[in-house]
Amino acid sequence: MPAMNQSLASSRRKSRKAHFNAPSSERRVRMSAHLSKELQEKYNVRSIPIRKDDEVIVARGSSKGQTGRITTVYRLKYCVHIERVAREKTNGQSVPIPISASNVVITKLHLDKDREQILARIAKGREAVQSKSA
Repeated sequence: MPAMNQSLASSRRKSRKAHFNAPSSERRVRMSAHLSKELQEKYNVRSIPIRKDDEVIVARGSSKGQTGRITTVYRLKYCVHIERVAREKTNGQSVPIPISASNVVITKLHLDKDREQILARIAKGREAVQSKSA
């Protein structure tokens, strides 16, 4: 029987504590979003941590169907702000609607050297798992 991972808790209380007290580096990974079908096929990756300047479409909630670029990744609140997804306050000021990263689908990636390495690393791991099970 494999050894149990001592750093993981199955307790709801401990899981919630770990979630809300997570450091920014861990929050980045938790704030991952699915890629669109075309991007999944292109990169052989299902989801990736979301970042500023990615283009997304909202898949859930009252803003469903709206598209735009990520303007802010608000890790402290586990939400993202998308351009043109905002509401008017009574004084006429426009404020962005916070949306959970799990409720968006990435349609266009903002690629740089680091991001390409991450995609290659994830795809390599997926290929290894698929070849092992085949």
